[in-house]
Amino acid sequence: MVGVCLLLGFSLLASTLSLSPRETPSRELKELNGLWSFRADQSADRNRGFAEAWYRRPLRATGPVIDMPVPASYNDITQDHKLRDFIGWVWYEKEVWMPRHWISPDAGMRVVLNVGSANYYSIVWVNGAEVAFHEGGHLPFEADITKVIQKSSTRQCRITIAVNNTLTPYTLPPGKIQYMTDTKRYPPGYFVQITQFDFFNYAGIHRSVVLYTTPNVYIDDLTIITDFQKDTGIVNYNVSVQGSADFSLSLKLCDQTGLVVASAFDEPPIGQLRLHSPTLWWPYLMHENPAYLYSLEVYMKSKNGSICYEDVYTLPVGIRTVQVTKTQFLINGKPFYFHGVNKHEDSDIRGKGLDWPMIIKDFNLLRWLGANSFRTSHYPYAEEIMDLCDKYGIVVIDECPGVGIKDPLSFGNKSLAHHLTVMEELVHRDKNRPSVVMWSVANEPASGLPQANHYFKTIISYTRTLDPTRPVTFVTDTNYDVDKAVQYTDVICVNSYFSWYHDPGHLEVIPLQLANQFDNWYNKYQKPIIQSEYGADTLAGLHNDPPVMFSEEYQRALMQEYFMIFDERRKDYLIGELIWNFADFMTLQSTIRVNGNKKGIFTRQRQPKSSAFLLRDRYWKLANETKHIPLRHHAGGH
Repeated sequence: MVGVCLLLGFSLLASTLSLSPRETPSRELKELNGLWSFRADQSADRNRGFAEAWYRRPLRATGPVIDMPVPASYNDITQDHKLRDFIGWVWYEKEVWMPRHWISPDAGMRVVLNVGSANYYSIVWVNGAEVAFHEGGHLPFEADITKVIQKSSTRQCRITIAVNNTLTPYTLPPGKIQYMTDTKRYPPGYFVQITQFDFFNYAGIHRSVVLYTTPNVYIDDLTIITDFQKDTGIVNYNVSVQGSADFSLSLKLCDQTGLVVASAFDEPPIGQLRLHSPTLWWPYLMHENPAYLYSLEVYMKSKNGSICYEDVYTLPVGIRTVQVTKTQFLINGKPFYFHGVNKHEDSDIRGKGLDWPMIIKDFNLLRWLGANSFRTSHYPYAEEIMDLCDKYGIVVIDECPGVGIKDPLSFGNKSLAHHLTVMEELVHRDKNRPSVVMWSVANEPASGLPQANHYFKTIISYTRTLDPTRPVTFVTDTNYDVDKAVQYTDVICVNSYFSWYHDPGHLEVIPLQLANQFDNWYNKYQKPIIQSEYGADTLAGLHNDPPVMFSEEYQRALMQEYFMIFDERRKDYLIGELIWNFADFMTLQSTIRVNGNKKGIFTRQRQPKSSAFLLRDRYWKLANETKHIPLRHHAGGH
């Protein structure tokens, strides 16, 4: 692995799971977004930065640096094709001034550095001292830097982050480095990154970097599980406090007008709030008042000698339930039909970097489309996106970065241990979100391999122990008669590209093949099914009638063939359809990709193809029809 073997020489400080950074009456927050100094380690082994200890002095003193925006992928920012396709260590640095009261030993507070996401390996130093290491992208990590900054002779703080995008058979997603040894064709030491997924391997610091404070005794974790019984809403809570075992807790739940509707004073860490006639959290288009959020405030007070610590943490709360039967998916006891999309965090120039204008544009398009759901294909999305799903009522299938698990090496104990850690981080981050209704542990793995049985049985079982309130799935493209892992899921999610990757150009085969696909899966497992991907590449503006592949007419015709079978099977056990894809996105260069994957119903710049209007007509019709789906009665359920 390029440069990552050097990690073995580090202390590998663990980054603890904690609550998302929020500004509250007891917590301050300072964003570090903007321009950072940046340098890619272009040495042959990519380890020059460690050999010369670039973290011990300002990065500009090590050699040439450039400005790099954070958050953003670094790949498309410059005109340098070597940086676009760079594999190995890159170095970021920012110098910030600390507020005076943050660094005082008598302040009674902690200062925490939080990184929203960096792909994929990260090491963090503050003033030359290593404070954190994290493996994996798309999820946050943090470090308590209080002692480090208090040792400094100045209020100025130098933050250095080294990031490595190398993928191995044991990472999520997996990959491998292939060295080209034919010196007649390649220069000495030439290598490429091999992956088994169809999106560009963007890299860098993709989400916000923040500093935040807490008191020395603080609320460390909060778990919310909601329910309702007749006219009573129930909010079960579990609060964890660090720094002292002697503390008191008070909680209050407020409605959107600020009225306190439930409260508890001097309560134990585990308890329950009950409220009369609750307003439930409903998905978009399923109710006239969707996505209702209460505000929960947790107040902690602790006295340590003469010092009194107070901490406040606030959290939006949606009261809703989820249940799965043999043929239906129920939200608040009512049948829910997923009519939505698959997405990517992907845009021009920024790559996978957090981009507020693009995020808001996407949500406006989702609501225009009549989409009520999406899957976070194929990795966890930014917390800011998830916040808006809670706010707007967009239902989420929350997927981890387990995409491209094809190599038998990726089914061993080393991969399994990392996969379990990633699920723990994901569930911890998103467990309190009403919009998240199901966990997905992988996309299109080689689930026909014998090793897949134990591997996915273990991961799915562990995910259920982390969160017994939500169903668990993974997305398969393996044939029903050889798949070893679907038996452990609660919902079957299946991808198929009839008349595209299979029988290309033959639209007439879709009805038979799709109907057989659904019936074969259901007859074997008796579980509800989601068509989690289907679609066709389409070049915007390319027209041909009769339809031919890559034309806008072909995309529409393919979708209509799928719709016919969807409508037949949703009367029985089909509970959803998710088009691939919401928008065109970038991929590696190849002979089958013209500047990326073109299966979007919108272009990468979010302009509609004609298929977007077809899907909009369908989704608004479905929204009106599915409000009145009758509840089917079955024995059991999850």
